[in-house]
Amino acid sequence: MIRRFANFDWVLFGALLSIALTSLLSLASVEPLYFGRQLIWYALAFAVIFLGSQLDWRWLGSQTWFRHGLYFLSITLLIISNLQSRTIRGTKSWLVFGGLQFEPVELAKLALIIILAHFFSKRYIAAWQGRNIFASFFYTILPVVLVLFHPDFGSAVVVLGIWSGFLFASGINKKRLAVGLLIAIMLCIFLWAFAMKPYQKERIMSFIFPERDPLGTSYNVIQSKIAIGSGGLWGKGFGGGTQAKLHFLPAAHTDFLFAAFAEEWGVVGGVVLIGLYGILIFRVVRIGLRGRDNYARFLALGAGILLTIHFLINVGSNMGLLPVTGIPLLFFSYGGSSLLTVAILMSIMEHIQLESSA
Repeated sequence: MIRRFANFDWVLFGALLSIALTSLLSLASVEPLYFGRQLIWYALAFAVIFLGSQLDWRWLGSQTWFRHGLYFLSITLLIISNLQSRTIRGTKSWLVFGGLQFEPVELAKLALIIILAHFFSKRYIAAWQGRNIFASFFYTILPVVLVLFHPDFGSAVVVLGIWSGFLFASGINKKRLAVGLLIAIMLCIFLWAFAMKPYQKERIMSFIFPERDPLGTSYNVIQSKIAIGSGGLWGKGFGGGTQAKLHFLPAAHTDFLFAAFAEEWGVVGGVVLIGLYGILIFRVVRIGLRGRDNYARFLALGAGILLTIHFLINVGSNMGLLPVTGIPLLFFSYGGSSLLTVAILMSIMEHIQLESSA
């Protein structure tokens, strides 16, 4: 067992551990109430990574009953979440079991990565054939529609991004890409006209015109930019972040934890954290390239896509470069559902690493 763990990707594990420590450091300063809870979630997450790496997830993923069972379980939970009357932060994104909250879309992301990785590993050469595009898109559109009803526009973008990443990694058909872009534009117009809530439209308009509503929809991103800017080069130090401590910065433990961290540790701290994510994504890609078969490579591709999309959207919105969509920074923002999703994916990565090093 010790020799087996010697082949672990300890660089990837070290990046995850460093991200976890920076998260706990920020939570201890900004929202001490959540520190103990997140510590427990991290302990569970790292246990999943170690123990899950001994489980052949690729074999499970190759079993039709497991792939489709996990997928339809996630779809069922998304339907149940839409049928409930309870809302949290204005959406039906969470299911509550006792004192625990679970976000079924995180399970849907994991299930979609497993099912699309298997699908494209068998059809990557013919991925742009019409039937394969429609079949893979069918798996994707179900969770997209269900999370839009929550409403959760950010998660819908992430799910579509996972499918798009798999498709583009399999090559590009220019004609069908042009048709797809035209359909996407028409879909965006339809969503704007009939599906998007007024506050979601206001977020996009406030992103384009920041001065539009500084005390309303633009408030979050303005406070986030103030927090990052006030940190300067070296930051204000532990406990010195006034924007977060005085609650000017909303959702400082979840969506805007990066801004809270940057306020206390400055540009240097922010660059270090961004670098840790760069290392993490690089190691996932490296593991995928060393995988023994296409399925392993596509699993790593899915994990890399998920990490990258969440990173770009969250950090981009914190810096005012993208609209605020409520997407957490994976393995850093407070929350158990997304944390366990990443932990399972990283356990799969470590299993592929152990297998390729055997």
